[in-house]
Amino acid sequence: MTTLRCISPIDGSVYAERPALSLDAARADIARARRAQADWAARPVAERARLVMDGVAAVGAMSDEIVTELAWQMGRPVRYGGEFGGFNERASHMAAIAEDALADIAVSDDASFRRYIRRVPWGVVFVVAPWNYPWMTAINTVAPALIAGNAVVLKHATQTLLVGERLARAFHAAGVPEDVFRNVFLDHDTTSALIGARAFDFVTFTGSVGGGQAMERAAAGTFVPVATELGGKDPGYVAADADLDAAVNGLMDGAMFNAGQCCCGIERVYVHRDHYDAFVEKAVDWARALRLGNPLDSETTLGPMANVRFARVVRDQVAAALADGAVAHLDPAPADDGGAYLSPQVLTNVTHEMEVMREESFGPVVGIMPVADDAEAIARMNDSRFGLTASVWTSDVERAARIGDALETGTVFMNRADYLDPALCWTGCKDTGRGAGLSVLGYHALTRPKSYHLKKVTT
Repeated sequence: MTTLRCISPIDGSVYAERPALSLDAARADIARARRAQADWAARPVAERARLVMDGVAAVGAMSDEIVTELAWQMGRPVRYGGEFGGFNERASHMAAIAEDALADIAVSDDASFRRYIRRVPWGVVFVVAPWNYPWMTAINTVAPALIAGNAVVLKHATQTLLVGERLARAFHAAGVPEDVFRNVFLDHDTTSALIGARAFDFVTFTGSVGGGQAMERAAAGTFVPVATELGGKDPGYVAADADLDAAVNGLMDGAMFNAGQCCCGIERVYVHRDHYDAFVEKAVDWARALRLGNPLDSETTLGPMANVRFARVVRDQVAAALADGAVAHLDPAPADDGGAYLSPQVLTNVTHEMEVMREESFGPVVGIMPVADDAEAIARMNDSRFGLTASVWTSDVERAARIGDALETGTVFMNRADYLDPALCWTGCKDTGRGAGLSVLGYHALTRPKSYHLKKVTT
């Protein structure tokens, strides 16, 4: 039997552990969900949405406990108060648009024919959620999938082992049937075997590129759709007409919040040469003001990375960049222990030949480069195998739109970064993956179209 263990980044202790289900036990769990799905789908959309939102409210009632649990599981400082704001915003929007998004598409209804397209649930949706924003990333799919009439099987990351368990408990207490929403503990081999055996009708995965590739390999030949939201190397561009102070605050917060552990966090910044020196000076001062320490301390603004191995990746990238001529602007913080507690870093004199500017860092480090104009900035931003978000800082909306049209990315931000608007489609391109989350398109992804061509009997 495999035991899944959450090792706390606070002190390296085992914070939680759960036995993984055997393949047979997992099959039985999923079979329960499949049997329950039809009755759930037969309920009115409004009823399903109400029960989901009751579950969201039940999560809100647990917020104080959740904040401390998050600090122990993945290291986010308690001063930031958890994720309920975004969790509630996303679920609320998807509940509000559900009836319209799932309504039949009428084609015609005349004396001879009634024709329409109906959105019908896939059946059993498998959600594999990540540890970095464990509540918000899970609700992105859990809420609309349930509201659309699917049964949901949730597998959460081992690093945030308790999140799925608590989420299911809240939803069940609110009236969502236990068999309709299942939280499971699975190892990688069992997960792959279930996907390969078509245990699920739709799979959605948020995580690493390697994890997404494993999901697609497991599903190969099954024709089960797999939606993926994978790595990012998200860029920011500070144009000549940008508000410099706003750009520094927005981009540095996007780079450093959550210890840089955000899919859409800013990892590389391109600054018009007229602003470059001032931007670097202000960015270094911004990062230097961060306080690295125990996330349970209310004064801490930068907690440890979620795992020692994640911090090692960042340290190795920075060391390699320095060996190749990059300049580091920050000294190690007193709390930097060479393990999970990692100092923030700002790098200049970087190039795209350096791994720190090519590969996902997922940590509190950002590289800054000068550019001559918009054209060079666009070329630099597109010079990446990833494409999740890009952040453009300018006083001109039309300029931002023109630049955005040329960018290979899923979302274009102007004068902000690192935010997910539930009314807009959350998507990516290139090695960031494929799929559509939230917005009306999220409902289209979590259902399949079914056409009705009904010929009327005439005399």
